[in-house]
Amino acid sequence: MAMLLKKVWESMLSRSGSTSNSGRGSLDFPARPFSMGAFDQLPTDVFMQILRILGPRDAAKARAVCWAWKSLASDNMLWIFFLQNGKEPWDSVVFAESHLRVGIRSMMYLDPPSELSFMHTYVQRDNVPGTIIIDGGSGYCKYGWSKFSSPSGRCATFLEFGNIESPMHSRLRHFFTTIYSRMQVKPSTQPIIVSIPICHSDDTESARASRRQLREAIYAVLADLNAPAICAVDQAVLALYASKRTSGIVVNIGFHVTSVVPILRGKVMREVGVEIVGQGALKVTGFLRELMQQRGIAFESLYTVRTLKEKLCYVAADYEAELRKDNPASFEVPGEGWFTLSKERFQATEILFQPRIGGVRAMGLHRAIALCIDHCAASEITVDDGWYKTVVLTGGTACLPGLPERLENELRKLLEPSISDGIKVLPLHMERNLLGLEQNSLAM
Repeated sequence: MAMLLKKVWESMLSRSGSTSNSGRGSLDFPARPFSMGAFDQLPTDVFMQILRILGPRDAAKARAVCWAWKSLASDNMLWIFFLQNGKEPWDSVVFAESHLRVGIRSMMYLDPPSELSFMHTYVQRDNVPGTIIIDGGSGYCKYGWSKFSSPSGRCATFLEFGNIESPMHSRLRHFFTTIYSRMQVKPSTQPIIVSIPICHSDDTESARASRRQLREAIYAVLADLNAPAICAVDQAVLALYASKRTSGIVVNIGFHVTSVVPILRGKVMREVGVEIVGQGALKVTGFLRELMQQRGIAFESLYTVRTLKEKLCYVAADYEAELRKDNPASFEVPGEGWFTLSKERFQATEILFQPRIGGVRAMGLHRAIALCIDHCAASEITVDDGWYKTVVLTGGTACLPGLPERLENELRKLLEPSISDGIKVLPLHMERNLLGLEQNSLAM
């Protein structure tokens, strides 16, 4: 570092006018509160550029040289540069630091946030090791590392793991021990985030007690396993955070059921009402299987059907109009050959809106969301008008092409204009956004 600074210093001496006062300052960098000795002749922007080239570790060491260097090397703009060029998306870092770190209580009561130190933020994030994420579900759970965009594996959900009649503590211990063993890691070395699927969704005393018991059991078991940091958070809340929002309605199309969850500033508003629809991704896959069998399309397993659903199916903007079209598409399933689907591509997914066509007695997805929005609008919550007008879709089936647009159109038909005005339905790409949230979730 000293040699680099010496070379820059010598080159600066040869520049005419480089020592003038007008060249020292920069709108992007702080003024110098202390003397830097001979380096006073070096323009501030050039000195900051040197620190950028040196990188975060040497920039941090430069703080020990003198008070002037400490001031410049601690500047927020410098550490914002390091964070922007790091592995985590910058917008996720800002959202996490400005919203999640303050916690739910501060978000609800609007406590003024303290000024952020991005050097402190960088150091904290650099020191936190890779985090294990366990995503619970209604059918199975996925687990893996926060630094990767896809799970490492999956197993039965902890709501069903082991003997359901066995005590919760021993069942959860078996569950977490199994995952640690599969990931080949010691529990004491890695922080862990557990997303808890919506269960016991009512706002009754018994439901609250059941949710509290499950959460306390998760913390107790992981503490017994010596996990260094633990965060158990509602699945819907984590999904909303991944979309860089703290308020909205999360629609999670799970394996067995679909949940419509209103969330205000990080808190699930169960008093407003959580809607549960008795069908999920499995029903869509099952209905596609029936349609393929009716057409005499042979396949070997449900895995083949699920693959075709993910690759070929979509949601029709207008179901009746789509029936009059012929829009075939083909896909090759490894080991089974080519499959061609036509109307089945959108008929299978229509069950989300018209469950009766698949013999399911349940509420259509759009009607469940509209009901939840109506309840939110009728509530006496005035701290944030329109907080319920952002609908975030989660789950693999939520990635179906055309689903957000169809839902927006259906909601505008069902809701009064004063309520539907400004409603947005957003697909969620969690793999892109979760990396920037891991450390802050652990701090909540």
